Amino acid sequence: MKFIHAADIHLDSPLTGLSAYPDAPVEMLRTATRDAFTNLVAEAIEQAVDFMVIAGDLYDGTWKDHNTGIYFCKEMGRLKKAGIPVYLLFGNHDAESEMTKKLQLPDNVFAFDTRKPNTFRLDQHKVALHGRSFKEKETLENLATGYPAPIPGLFNIGVLHTALEGNSAHATYAPCSLDELHAKGYHYWALGHVHEHQIFEGASTVVFPGNLQGRHIRETGPRGAVMVTADEHGVQALSRLFVHVLRWAHLEVSVAECQTLADVVRSLGQALDDLIASNPSTPIPMAVRITVTGKTAAHGDLFGLESQLRAEVLALAVAIGSGRVWIEKVKVATSVVDDGEALRTRADALSDLQDLLQAAETDPEFLNSLQAELLGLVNKAPLELHTTVPYFKAIRTGDLADLVRDVRPGLVSHLAQAE
Repeated sequence: MKFIHAADIHLDSPLTGLSAYPDAPVEMLRTATRDAFTNLVAEAIEQAVDFMVIAGDLYDGTWKDHNTGIYFCKEMGRLKKAGIPVYLLFGNHDAESEMTKKLQLPDNVFAFDTRKPNTFRLDQHKVALHGRSFKEKETLENLATGYPAPIPGLFNIGVLHTALEGNSAHATYAPCSLDELHAKGYHYWALGHVHEHQIFEGASTVVFPGNLQGRHIRETGPRGAVMVTADEHGVQALSRLFVHVLRWAHLEVSVAECQTLADVVRSLGQALDDLIASNPSTPIPMAVRITVTGKTAAHGDLFGLESQLRAEVLALAVAIGSGRVWIEKVKVATSVVDDGEALRTRADALSDLQDLLQAAETDPEFLNSLQAELLGLVNKAPLELHTTVPYFKAIRTGDLADLVRDVRPGLVSHLAQAE
């Protein structure tokens, strides 16, 4: 007997971080979650699984219109023709209270109740599935404690949407401990809510399959579901199914050895080459964030030139990636090689400027004057910059000491190199 365990599909949830760029794959971003789910259904049919489990957050909240539900019903129709039933649990995003629009589910789709745990028996496969859907998004009670005892002689699966205790990256809906799950006596726990793939072995096999499609730069790497082969004695094999259509990657590149902006661009080009070479047989496009790090003599050249550096990297991506690589963002996180002491020994205008800027960090009159000047620029800036430029909030509140402190080494280094 084999089945697919999926979760956190978030149908029609937008991918964020690329859509503002003119070179972005707009159509791919718009349909990525659907395309990944279509791939999953195709895998289920091709591998002739006995059933599929979806452990919550099939939807990303109520639909804008019925097209989301119609699409899901169409995909379930494909599974019905192949004789594959689906056991569906609703989580915090598609809790009963969140879904203002609904459609009748196809008769091969069986949803877990929201009022109490219920069990679906598949006697022909010697399987029992136990689960309870969320009635309210803010479900903070431990649902697992109410799940029934395992049925002897069957392969028992617990389906649950939870972050488990201690997972601070996700809201603590339906909290429970790993020990509680192991103690329940089920063979397998099909979990959802945590978007990273995780397996916990013990008395039970406890699995987060991760989400089907990464939606932003915090969800990097391959994404998909889990294929489980089992019998009434336990799990016999477990493997991942990758169905994502766009992969997010975060590339940190040290430019400590670089002397100039041109050197930095060459280093970034090499890093992109290496990234593509490490995935030679993967036709899946990648959205890449590059963070430039290291103490470097090129720090002055990079000061204030993030947009130019991104343009240079975009050109590299187009040339190297052949349509497979898009740049989500280029972040400059370099620092100066010299801590400022060598500059002070020069006793010239640059040395004086450094001392003035250092004193300015604690000068209320200067900081107030600087705020007045910068507010004019902030108020004229496009709305999208207000959420992407971290210093805008500090400018509005007048907390400018950190801004001056951050700018000082880059500005002085830039002027020293220009000199």
